[in-house]
Amino acid sequence: MDYEGFIIRPPSEAYSLLLQVTLGCSHNKCGFCATYGQKKFKIKSLEIIKKDLREASNYKGVEKVFLCDGDALIIPQQRLEEILQLINQSLPGIERIGTYANAKSILKKSVDDLKKLKEMGLKIIYLGVETGSVHLLEKINKGVTYKQMVDAGRRVKDAGITLSVTVLLGIGGKEKSAEHASDTAKILTEIDPDYVGALTLMLVPGTRLYDDYRGGRFVLPDKFGFIQELNLMIANSEFTNCYFTSNHASNYLPIKAYLPRQKEEVLKAIRSVFENKDDSRMRPEYLRGL
Repeated sequence: MDYEGFIIRPPSEAYSLLLQVTLGCSHNKCGFCATYGQKKFKIKSLEIIKKDLREASNYKGVEKVFLCDGDALIIPQQRLEEILQLINQSLPGIERIGTYANAKSILKKSVDDLKKLKEMGLKIIYLGVETGSVHLLEKINKGVTYKQMVDAGRRVKDAGITLSVTVLLGIGGKEKSAEHASDTAKILTEIDPDYVGALTLMLVPGTRLYDDYRGGRFVLPDKFGFIQELNLMIANSEFTNCYFTSNHASNYLPIKAYLPRQKEEVLKAIRSVFENKDDSRMRPEYLRGL
């Protein structure tokens, strides 16, 4: 496979074929992220994609494909349809295609465009929401407004595509912790995604947020502050049917819950940790990672 640079994918795509159709991220300006810092964004040629699919056609048991890198949905509709058609022709046993997307790339597609992509196998989109705070969305240079983020998420849902979003515990620092948690609960309620993954902010050298931290302009919550944010976020969110997790390697307290069905149960467990300052259930610092 023609992989360029470091490749990442969501945990739920662990057994998927990783097909790199773009290089880097079309936005690549978020103040907390250095994942694609060394990559200049480009859409890879059909010739390279065809070559990769010819190789992949020899693999056995491929049921899922994940389109890399950071934002394959930015590919113009006609080209993206052509890529999905090639995937289906080369890998007839495919059950699901997934991709990362940002709000701007989603909003470049109409609901009908997204429905067509779904018909061709695009069954899940991963959207980095990070926060619902208007102030913080601007501060971290997310590149979209609160309304645009909601509209993008709802557009995916209206197209019938499964929506998985990520939010970042700690992105508001200690000062904006409560604001971040409550505003993120609000935006999650408005979007009403199928899945939510709460990650915990880890400061990465080379990012603007890391520089703010080093310069004393940004102070992280302590580990119980992160847990308090998680509590507020879940307590104030209302979902139709959502699987909410904080089991990423970055998280101190791994949880999994179907909401709203298990809401009170999971809140009770979370509160018992931060109210009693009980770290016996928390991931040790040395086991945390990106």
